[in-house]
Formats: sequence, structure tokens, C-alpha cells
Amino acid sequence: MMPPTAHAFSPGSTDPARRHPNTRGRPAPQRLCLAVLCALTATTASAADSEKTLDTVVISGSWVEVSPFDAPYSVDGVRLDTNAGQGMRVNVSEVLGSVPGVVVQNRQNYAQDLQISVRGFGARAAFGVRGVKLISDGIPATNPDGQGQAATFNLDAAERIEVLRGPFATVYGNHAGGVIQLFSRDGKGAPRIRGSVFAGEHGTYKIGVGAEGEKNGIGFVLDTSRFETNGERDYSAARRDQSFAKITLAPDEDSKLTLLVSNLHQPNTEDPLGITWATYQRDENAVEPVALQYRTRKSIDHVQGGARYERRFGEDRLEVQAYAGEREVIQYQSIPKAAQGSPTHAGGIINFERSFHGLGLRWIAQREMGAGKLTLTTGVDYDSAEDDRQGYQNFIGNTLGVKGALRRDEINTVTSTAPYIQATWRQSDWDWSLGVRHSNVRFKVQDHYIVGPNGDDSGSGRYRKTTPAVGVLWRATPLLNLYASLGTGFETPTLGEIAYSPTGGFNLGLEPSISHQFELGVKAYVGENTRMNLAAFQINTDNEIVVAGAGGGRSYYTNAGKTLRQGLELALETELTRTLSARGALTMMRATYDEAFAGVPEGNDIPGVPRVSAWGELAWKPRAGLTTAMEAVHRSAVEVHDANADEAAPAYTLFNLRLVTEQESGPWSFSQTLRLDNVFDRKHVAAVIIGDRNGRYYEAGPGRNVYGGVQASYRF
Repeated sequence: MMPPTAHAFSPGSTDPARRHPNTRGRPAPQRLCLAVLCALTATTASAADSEKTLDTVVISGSWVEVSPFDAPYSVDGVRLDTNAGQGMRVNVSEVLGSVPGVVVQNRQNYAQDLQISVRGFGARAAFGVRGVKLISDGIPATNPDGQGQAATFNLDAAERIEVLRGPFATVYGNHAGGVIQLFSRDGKGAPRIRGSVFAGEHGTYKIGVGAEGEKNGIGFVLDTSRFETNGERDYSAARRDQSFAKITLAPDEDSKLTLLVSNLHQPNTEDPLGITWATYQRDENAVEPVALQYRTRKSIDHVQGGARYERRFGEDRLEVQAYAGEREVIQYQSIPKAAQGSPTHAGGIINFERSFHGLGLRWIAQREMGAGKLTLTTGVDYDSAEDDRQGYQNFIGNTLGVKGALRRDEINTVTSTAPYIQATWRQSDWDWSLGVRHSNVRFKVQDHYIVGPNGDDSGSGRYRKTTPAVGVLWRATPLLNLYASLGTGFETPTLGEIAYSPTGGFNLGLEPSISHQFELGVKAYVGENTRMNLAAFQINTDNEIVVAGAGGGRSYYTNAGKTLRQGLELALETELTRTLSARGALTMMRATYDEAFAGVPEGNDIPGVPRVSAWGELAWKPRAGLTTAMEAVHRSAVEVHDANADEAAPAYTLFNLRLVTEQESGPWSFSQTLRLDNVFDRKHVAAVIIGDRNGRYYEAGPGRNVYGGVQASYRF
């Protein structure tokens, strides 16, 4: 039997009734029982398939292949099948909902991307992903400042996604919560082409075509797709065109060269913004009038390319990678016309062109040492991003939602240089791991808009931090591993967080937040058909970056005092019978402010972080080519503001159903998917906008939804 793989789950729910700040405590027994039930009765359809996640290896955390069972930290490898069983593959929320400790919330707002948090880090992100590092085929999808975009992930070409949580995530640099890495397939086997069509409610469809295989020693993976939807919520239409190309070749028997190009085109994506509690109660799919008045929207064009060269020298390996790309964004916001009267206001439209590039160099050496084997990795990463950024008024005269006068013009540059070293010594039944990274992140602002009382806001800031991590794993028996790890995390402000201050200009006085993380875990087989991963963690953070206030339609940030996160993550997978399998996850976490600040009392919950979350799926595969599955998702109530005084987003439990069929006929392969989400049409808040000063905290999730799709491939 192969060692188990850490498995994924999505957080669960809590009491739908509003909790008073003074009555917070442990989850009520009935809610905890529900969460445990969701987890322990759950399963995934893919667990019964031939491509099981339990055979997955990972490299996150160590840069060498290892079974998650043998890693002294929490890491999951999630395989993505080539059939249509895992849905449309538009958002990583479709495939990462099962990872413990991870909350992936689909805002139903493609202008702002998904909301992803790991052990509570990243929950406050108003847009995109921060606090969690995103990497695709070695190329960062996260800027050097810590702000990332999951929309650039191409799931159609993905082979697996790895999720690293806890102390060893710190060896990847400027973030604190974790690392999410996507690895695309290599072109292998006979050349083949494929096509797929999905369609659902609200004018939703996705069409994709692709080709992959190997010819004359050259592997290739090509993919292009179009996704379009009118959106469940009013004013939430979106279109997303993606393309991807990967070429792999071997210059000689000891080396491998990989070339990558990808593109994302997302024009005029409607932004429905959040809604108030009163609006949510009246009509969860509604949009506030201000979004329609200013026609809030965003357009994105993103292209990047990279090359990766690997060469073996006996048991040692050299890896070199380089990448470059461009990203252009124009976003029309709902900032009122009157608020832009101040001479220091930056306007209601954000427009920037970003050029980014980077270089990575890594040497991996393996040596016999004493009674064990030492694996030593040394390397350095250099990343740079430069934004040519302008701000404009979002009106001309009395016409709203159009590009008006220039109000901001600057060059923002962020660079990061980070050498690191990591060592793992395997000695009999013990593995000892140590990692150290030194991050040097520099922000520079060149202000070219100096008009009247709007002075020169040019400036720079530098953040340096050495972040160590250490771990140990003990193989107590062939079927039981125990481990412990600890480390220090480092999280700088993002450009968006330093962009505004109460007095105008940049907030370069923001300090980075520093976290100290500790984790204990058990990874085990229970009997012949059950795998279990259990992890307990504690995270103490200083200088947490939080919303301080707002003025002129802009939020500005400050450093809070200390915060505390304590949690428990459980993942189970079991084969109940030859045809019935189950998998589930449970996360319980207490995330609070451990020190009062700015009127926020000690003990308040950190907003956006559920105390209980659970995910599970029960899959039945009565015969080859037919799989049915029932999925349960539970998430507890979450606060929406540091003060914990506004209406918390209620808890919810959702049930989903899926049917997948597959057929083969000669060189042809076919698959069909039918999915029914939110079977009982449960009204729920899918995501929250932390600290929104207009009270528009809530982003409603979809009601009962059905969609289906077909995929066909031909092998030459």
C-alpha cells in the first residue's frame, strides 16, 4: 500500500444567528457534530478513479519529490484528471475546496477574483489573493509585494496542484499563510486532440480545445478556451479567454528544457460590488445602485512566458528558470464624484501597465552522510515588477462611469532578492529538515503628478527579514508518522495597502507583519483502507496589517497589535467497499486579536475566518466509466469587521451532486458530466469584503444551479 496523501477540504459553517461579541466561545455541540458528520461521511468521486490523489508526490517545501506521508509539514497534492469529472475548471475553488485549512471562496465576481485564505491568512484581501503565494510551473503568480491573481492558473492543462501550509511555507518568502503551486502536464504518449463544451444557467458556457503528446522527442501541451457568463447576481457578466502552450525537450540524456507561454484576456468584466445586509435580506442577487451609476467594471490583459532548464550531475541537479510578462488593468470604481474634489485625490479609475520578470537559480545535492542521506538545496530568487500607473476621474461633467481628467501618474517598482538554503537529513526512522531564507523587498515610488497642492509623493521603503523553519519526522511504524515543525513568517504590505494614507500620498510607514508558527501532526494508515492526517497548529503574529479607516472612497491601512490563531485540521479518506469510497476534512480554528488596538478589544475574532469548516464527498462507482458523488460543504459564521459589531455572514451547509460517465471506442474517448450544486437552494453569503466602510460587506453565493458538459478526445 502506498503512503497516504494529505487531502483537502473546504471549511464548514456555524450558527446562522448573529453572535454577540461577548458570547463568543467554542462551537456549540450541535454545530460541531454537524461539521464532523460532514467530514466523516464525505468522499470524492476521484478517490474511486484510477488516478487517485493518494499516489501523488509533492515537491513543495523541499524542492525534491517526496510522498506527503514523509513530509514533516502539512502539504497536499491534488491530482486533476484529464476527463471532465472535476467540472468546468474555471476557478481553483472547483478543485481546492477539499484542502484542510484552506478557504477558497468564489465571490461570483470575476472582476475581483477568488478569495483564498490559508489558516486565516489572506481573508482580508479586498481583491485578488494576498498572504498566500501562488506559483504556476515555477513562475510566480504573486507579485514581489505579496499580491497575486489565481485567475492566471490554467486548470485545463494542469496535472496537479500542491498546497503547502504552516511553518515551511515561510521558506518561499514574502507571505505567511501558505503556498499554492500548479504543475501542468508534460506532453507524453501518442499525440491527441480534445474538445469540450460546458453549459449551464445564467448564460454560462465554456468551450475549450487542446492538443498534447510527444513527437520526435518533443513534448507539447496546447490549450485554448473561452468562458462566458451573465452571472447569477445582477450586473456580474464576465468573459475570460485563456490560452496556454508548453514545450518540453531533452537536449541530451542528462538535461530537460521546458518552454511556457500563457495568456489571459478578460474584457469589461462587470463588478457588482458587495451589498449591505438590508439588501441581502431583500434580494441576495441584487446590486447596489452606485455600481450601476458608475458602471463599475474591470478589464485585464495578461501575458507571460518562461523557460526552465534542468541538468543532472549524478545525483545532483541544477535548475535555472527565467520568466517575463506584461499585465494591463483598467478598473472603473464607484467612488462618488464629490469625493474626488480634494486636490490630493487619485480619482475613481485605476489604470496600470505592469512589466514583470524574474530569475531563479537552484542547486540540489544529495550525499550519504553518516548513517543517513543528506539532501541540500541552495538557491536564489530575483523578482521584479514595475507599474506605470495612472488614476483618472470616473466622470466627465455629469456623465458618470467614463474616463475623465488625470489625477495620478507614477511609476511603482517592487523588487525582491531572496537567497535560501534548505537541508533534509534522513537517518533511519528520523527525518530532520531545516530551511532559511533571507528576503529583501524594496518598494520605490516615482511621482509624476505634482499639481498645485498635490505635492511630490515619491519615496521608497525596504523590508528585510530572515525566516527560518525547522522540522522533524519520526516513522513510529511503517504506517504511522509523527512530525513537528516551527518557523517564522514574513508579510510586507502590498502596493495597494501603501498606496493611500489619511493625509494623502503613500503610507510608507506600514511595517511588515511577523508570524511565529508551530505545528504538530500525525499521518497514518488505519486498517487497510483508511488514511488519516491530523495537524494542530498555533500562529502568533505581530503587526498584523488591518484596515484603519477610509476617506474619499479609499481605504487605508495600519498595523494592529498581536493576533493568535489556533487550529486543528483533520483529513480522512477511506474505501468503504469495492465501489464506495469516502473522503472528508474538518478544520476548527480560533483566530483572534490577542491585543487591543484602535478601539478593537482584545479577544475579537479576526474577520473573514470561519471557526469551523468541513467538506466531504461520498462517491459510488458501480462499474468502470460511471461515477456518482454527493458533496457536503459546511462553513461557520464569519465576522465582517474588526469591531465584530456588524451582522456576521451566517453559517451555511450546502449539498452538491455529480454524475460522470466515460466511454472509449478505438482511438476515441468521451466523457459527460452533469452537476447540481446547492441542491436545497440554500441562501448564503459566499464571501465577505472585510471592513468595507459603506457596509457593503456581503457577496451572495449562487442558489440551486445545474450545468453539464461533454468532452471528446482522439488519439493518433
